[in-house]
Amino acid sequence: MIIGLLGIILSLVLLITLAYRGTSIIIAAPLCALLAMLFSGVPLLATYTEIFMPALANFIKNYFPIFLTGAIFGRLMAITGYAEAIAQTITKWLGPKQAILATIITGAILTYGGISVFVAVFVMFPLAKELFRAADLPRRLIPAAIAVGILTFTMTAIPGAPQIQNIIPGQFFGTSTFAAPAIGIAGGIMMFVLGWLWVQFRAKRLVAAGEGFGDATDLERKAAAREAEGRADAGGGAGAMPISSEASERLLPAPPNHVLPFLPILAVFVVNVASTMWIFPAMDWGFLSEEKYGGISLDDRIAVWAVLCALLAAILVILVMNVRHLKEIWDGFLFGAQRSLLPIFSTASEVGYGAVVAAMAAFAIIREGILNPGMNALAASAISTSVIAGITGSASGGMTIALNAVGEDLTTMAVDQGIALEAMHRVTAMASGGLDSMPHNGAVITLLMVCGMTHRESYKDVGMVTIVAPVIVTAVVIGAVTFLGIA
Repeated sequence: MIIGLLGIILSLVLLITLAYRGTSIIIAAPLCALLAMLFSGVPLLATYTEIFMPALANFIKNYFPIFLTGAIFGRLMAITGYAEAIAQTITKWLGPKQAILATIITGAILTYGGISVFVAVFVMFPLAKELFRAADLPRRLIPAAIAVGILTFTMTAIPGAPQIQNIIPGQFFGTSTFAAPAIGIAGGIMMFVLGWLWVQFRAKRLVAAGEGFGDATDLERKAAAREAEGRADAGGGAGAMPISSEASERLLPAPPNHVLPFLPILAVFVVNVASTMWIFPAMDWGFLSEEKYGGISLDDRIAVWAVLCALLAAILVILVMNVRHLKEIWDGFLFGAQRSLLPIFSTASEVGYGAVVAAMAAFAIIREGILNPGMNALAASAISTSVIAGITGSASGGMTIALNAVGEDLTTMAVDQGIALEAMHRVTAMASGGLDSMPHNGAVITLLMVCGMTHRESYKDVGMVTIVAPVIVTAVVIGAVTFLGIA
C-alpha cells in the first residue's frame, strides 16, 4: 500500500514537471499513469484499456459538443471583428485611464458570453497592451489584469456561465449552470473586487517605484543580450519567445455599429436562461428513462443541453448577420473545429490519468482522508477538487477526476447534512478555479507566452488573483453557507 501511494505521489510530481516543461498532456498523462501502475503492481495493458481509455472516452462523449461549439463561436467572434469591437466599446465607455478595469470587464464579457479562456487570451492581449501603453502602466501586470476577467469569477462563480467548469458539477449533482445564484453572485463580486484591487495596488506601487510601460521585459533583455553577442536567436525552448498576437484576426469588414457585436453574446445568455428556467422544464422528457437513452433524467443533462443550445443560437446569429460572407464563415467553422481538438483531448487525457489513480488500492488512503465522517460536505468537495486540480493544473480535469472518484459520496454527505446540492455545485465549481492556476497550468503558460512575460515577472500577480483570491472567497462562501445558512 505504501509503495503504491509513493507511486501516485511520484507520478503526480512527474506530471507537474512534464507539464511545466511544455510536454503535451496527451502524452504526459498516460506516461504518468504508467508510472503509478508500475508501483501499484496492477496489470498494465488491462488498466490502460479498461480504465484509462473508458474514462478518457466518457469525458469526450459528455463534453465534446461544448468544446466544439465553443471553439467555433470564439473563432467566428474573432474573424467578424465582434470580439475586438466589444473590447474597443468598453474602452471607450470607461476611458484609457481605467486600463485595468477595462481589461477585466472586457475579458469578463467575452468569457461569460461563451468564448473559451484560451481564445480570450489572444483576443485580449492586443487591447490590453494598447490600454496599458496609453496609461503608462507596467507591462508585467497585463497577464494579471486579463486573468481576473477570464480565469476567475466568470469561469466558476457567476451563475449561468457557459464555461465547462460551471457545467461539469451539474452532471454529478443534477443541477443547472444557474445553481445557487445568491452565493455565486456574492462570490463572483468578491473575486472581481479582490482581483481588481490587487492589480490596482500593484500598479500604484510599481509606478511609484518608477516603472512604466516602456521598461524592457526579461525576454526583451535576453534578446538584446543575444544580439549584442552576435548570436542568432534559436528559440531557446518552450516559452522562450512570446506567441505573436499583434495582428487582428478580423477577416470581414468592421461591424457597422457598436450594437451588433453584442448580439451573439446576448443570445448565449438569453437562450441559456430560457432553456434552463422555462423551455426544457416545460417539455416532456419521460422517454429519457428508456434504456436506449441511458435511463437518465433531464437533471442529468440540462446543464450541457442548455449551454449547447445557447452556443448554437449565438453561432446562428453570427451566420444571419454575415450571410454575405458565407465562405469566410465556413472557413471559421473548420478552423474552430480543429482548434477544439487539442483542449478536449488534453483534458480528457488528464481525466484518464485520474481514473487510473482513483482505481488503485493506495488511493483509498487519500479517499478516507477526504471523506472523514465528521467533515463538512462543502469543505470535502472543495478540498478534493482543489487538490486534484492543483496537481493536474486543470480546473475541469481536476474537478472531473475528483467527482468521478468521490462524487456519489459527496452527494450522500450533503443530503445527510442538509446541504443543498445547488450549493455543492457552486462551491465545487469555485474551488476548481483556485489551485488549478499553479505555474504548470496550461492557460497560465499560454497567457504568459502571449503577453511576452516570464513566470518571474508576472506569475506572482497572476497567482494572487487566480489562486489566493478564489481560495479565500471559496472559504468565505463555505463558512457563510455552513454557519449562516446562506444559499
